[in-house]
Amino acid sequence: MSRKAIEQVASFSLMHAIMGRRSRRFAVGSSIDSGPLAFQSQKPPQPLNEIERTLIISAMAGNTGWNHLIPFNQKYAPDLPNYAGSAGGRTFPSSAGFHTSTLFFSDDSGVFFLNNRNAPAAKTKTMANELNVEDWLDYNRSQIKQLSDKRIQIPVEEPHIESHNLWIANCPGSLFVVPVVDLAQHMVLMLCYLAQNGYGVYNDFHHEPIPGLDKYKDIVDLKNPFPLSYIEQIVLGEGTVEISTSCYAGSLILQAMGLGGWMYDGIDRHSVFGVSGDPRNKGLGFSSVTRDDWVFPNPVGIPGVFEAFCPPYYSDMKAAVKAVVERKFGPNGPFNEETPGPWKESPLVRKSAKIHSEEFIECVALQAEYIHQKFGKFPGTLPSTYCLTYLQAHHLDLDFYDKYYRPGSYLHTHEDHQKNWHWH
Repeated sequence: MSRKAIEQVASFSLMHAIMGRRSRRFAVGSSIDSGPLAFQSQKPPQPLNEIERTLIISAMAGNTGWNHLIPFNQKYAPDLPNYAGSAGGRTFPSSAGFHTSTLFFSDDSGVFFLNNRNAPAAKTKTMANELNVEDWLDYNRSQIKQLSDKRIQIPVEEPHIESHNLWIANCPGSLFVVPVVDLAQHMVLMLCYLAQNGYGVYNDFHHEPIPGLDKYKDIVDLKNPFPLSYIEQIVLGEGTVEISTSCYAGSLILQAMGLGGWMYDGIDRHSVFGVSGDPRNKGLGFSSVTRDDWVFPNPVGIPGVFEAFCPPYYSDMKAAVKAVVERKFGPNGPFNEETPGPWKESPLVRKSAKIHSEEFIECVALQAEYIHQKFGKFPGTLPSTYCLTYLQAHHLDLDFYDKYYRPGSYLHTHEDHQKNWHWH
């Protein structure tokens, strides 16, 4: 692969990526057994090389500099709004800068984890705001951790994989990327956000207020609480935005690189996590918590790798709340004056955010612990960790498209991919 290939990606038109984005599913080495588009590839599966893989992962969730935070809220003035969970920015948006998702991916060489949720800004931009792509890839590469030397194991059958994806999903040679959001941490940050703006939560599922919340009437409005059902819908929606826009960013870079693939949700998330109960299904190797009256297990993470901000990784929800507060205000946090930043007076900006008091922490922890005790998990009606949208990338078999499609079914980048990326 030449440097020219990366330069072409860096200069590829955003409009071409948007208008040229398609789900191009037919990979080299694959086959369609029957029907009007029946076809057998005459080429063997071709894994992505390491640079191709790293570029896609970087486009989906790579660090892009400092989070600029929310600069003003008249209710907070002269303090800085103190919502964010991370000081670094990534390639996808996050509500209020919570940044509660991360990235897992798998190919023929194993399963991997991109550990950059709390990473500081990537030092790859010049004063002219130009990006050295190779330096950026090196930076993101340093944050990848290998978890297994085998491709993610998901049985190729229903209900693990939906029938229309059985022939191609997670196929040999492909890259399978899974953004995962920690809904437990997102819920804690949401409870903080509500309390910061004077609101508490009411359990509308059981039609009861949270016992003991009246102690914190100086922090939250007891007469106008938010329904728990509504708040958890927002948490799920905001988490889904993170993981879905990550996949969309990945789908755009596929066009620039000339790779096939698509974003989709046609694999059962319990199978992806590896908590389906099928012994053949190892998935990502997540742990889960079960209860007799639950329809589904509750995936909580991988010990020492990705742990939801709730029990069993914390003794109780107060400990989890304190950990979230430490993430915000502790070393490298967005509201720690020693954390560098994009402002001319970054220490002054960061320390202007109001630190959560012990009373505030207790108020949030009371609500979080009530939810955990009442429902047996946290959040109460959502899984603690969640995935929905995936990205698959693979080398496209142009013969299939040339046989069945009119000209224009793929871009010039697809036509030139092998020459640009694999010929020496």
